[in-house]
Amino acid sequence: MKPIKLFTVAVMALVLLAQGALAESQQQPSAEQQKPENPISWREQYAYSLGMATYPYAYPYLYMSQLRWMWTTLDRDLSNTPYIPVPVNHFSHGDKLTTAEYRDGGSPNNDTLYSITWLNLSEQPIILSHPEMGERYFTFEIAGYDVDNFAYVGQRTTGSAAGDFAIYYDKDGKGFDGELPDGVKVLPPSPSPWVLILGRTLVDGTEDLPNVAALQKQYRLTPLSYWDKVKNNPNVKLPASRDVWAPYSPKKDSLASWRTINRAMTENPPAAKEKAILDLLAELHIGPGKNLDNLDEDAKKGLARAAKDGHRMLVKARNNIISDEQTTFNGWDAGPSHKGRSGQVGKYLYRGIINSKGIISNDHEEAKYYSGFKDSQGNFLDASKADYELTFAKGEEPPVESFWSVTLYDETSNLVDNPLDRYSLGDRSKDLKRNKDGSLTFYFQSMSPGKDKESNWLPTPDGRFIAITRVYRPKAAALDNSWVPPALKVKKK
Repeated sequence: MKPIKLFTVAVMALVLLAQGALAESQQQPSAEQQKPENPISWREQYAYSLGMATYPYAYPYLYMSQLRWMWTTLDRDLSNTPYIPVPVNHFSHGDKLTTAEYRDGGSPNNDTLYSITWLNLSEQPIILSHPEMGERYFTFEIAGYDVDNFAYVGQRTTGSAAGDFAIYYDKDGKGFDGELPDGVKVLPPSPSPWVLILGRTLVDGTEDLPNVAALQKQYRLTPLSYWDKVKNNPNVKLPASRDVWAPYSPKKDSLASWRTINRAMTENPPAAKEKAILDLLAELHIGPGKNLDNLDEDAKKGLARAAKDGHRMLVKARNNIISDEQTTFNGWDAGPSHKGRSGQVGKYLYRGIINSKGIISNDHEEAKYYSGFKDSQGNFLDASKADYELTFAKGEEPPVESFWSVTLYDETSNLVDNPLDRYSLGDRSKDLKRNKDGSLTFYFQSMSPGKDKESNWLPTPDGRFIAITRVYRPKAAALDNSWVPPALKVKKK
């Protein structure tokens, strides 16, 4: 390029820059106008921004602490839950199928009875035992404090024969190096000393409840040091500790959420592979062994704001979950293949969103859940504006090794209160009516679709709701998405 052309280009560039600067100066208020009444320091803004960015990663440590406190202490209202808080390392067995009276959220199913426990593995392994289960579906989903599953015991994974399984905390990453009693099988190691187990046992109608209760009585949790004592005397008393610390109260401290997270991470150290994000959090004194009281006041203000806004962000994201996989089909979101173990592959945002509405989530291989938020026209499900129909063509019902169901929830992720006390329909529902062509239609609406259709009716609230199709032990067609639920058709009121 010739010198004259270079000069011309340079001049033109300067002119454009000058014009841009002039235009910007005309749009910007004066220095006096720019001055806010309460200026936010860069430290507060940095703490807020970093707190918001990392809140989904840290949220499980807050939520699990709150849940553990509720489910192991007696300091709560027991009128809204079938699960009586029990000591650590003891099962709390549901004795009735979940109804709308349960208000703890988490989108509970209406197909199985839950058996719930919090384990403390810090001193020794705990042995989980179950009797011969025959053809009945059952599973024990086992998750660490970070809400990721790390092991299963059940029909799919370990079989239905009576069995004993050791659950242990791998503190140094060397694997299990102790001795186990004959016949006891060791499970994959827990990433944390505290563990949550959600057991599920299929109930085939209310008349089947006594049979399930008899099986639940044979589910055992035995500390390794008590194994011989229990073997010689099944009625021996096991330690019954409720020594669980209470989460800090946001009503008393604006930094309560982060203090709870710090204490939980100290007690349950995150994985070593997460060092990079922990180093980032350490700048704000968040993480194992960190003390927020050593933080400057501006940063504290930023973190206090982030705790509130971060939670609001997760709640808003529930109905618009973003994944790097194609997971939405016909308005139903199946979740990515890493659902149930999202943190293990670094998907912390997704893990936080799932945790904020469903406690812990099954692996797809165990049970694939399709969450229906939208209808065939792409609008959110709202029974105040429309009625809905879900039709499975003949031979196109969910492909399962076990069973399937469809359940409705309100916006709080609880079952929908209704005069029929009906919360789900599926392949085990009695008296379902099929269409003439052999297809099966379910009706989702707040008012009865008529006596001739009531057997296929799932009552909705008079407003927004969520539908979840559960496919227990899905076949390959469901796992590879060659089968997906049909869209919910709209019938305007």
